[in-house]
Amino acid sequence: MSNKREGKKQQIADKMYEAADYEKQDRLSKGLADTHEQVSDTYMEGTIDGEIDQVNEEGSLISHEGTKINQQREEGSRHGKKE
Repeated sequence: MSNKREGKKQQIADKMYEAADYEKQDRLSKGLADTHEQVSDTYMEGTIDGEIDQVNEEGSLISHEGTKINQQREEGSRHGKKE
């Protein structure tokens, strides 16, 4: 039983993000897709205290003087969602 468990752990540890993870239904693929999206968003926009850049319809940068990110949470919300 221990070898089976170790094999499962190794399989999970070896898994890397693939674009197809967005379409898969298993828990590991969904988790990797979510994490990939969060990292990509953070990389593209910078830190939470940054500003969202202004871009045109084609996605080209207009200016770095964008809109401040609203960091205020509504009462009774968690992670930006109502409970």
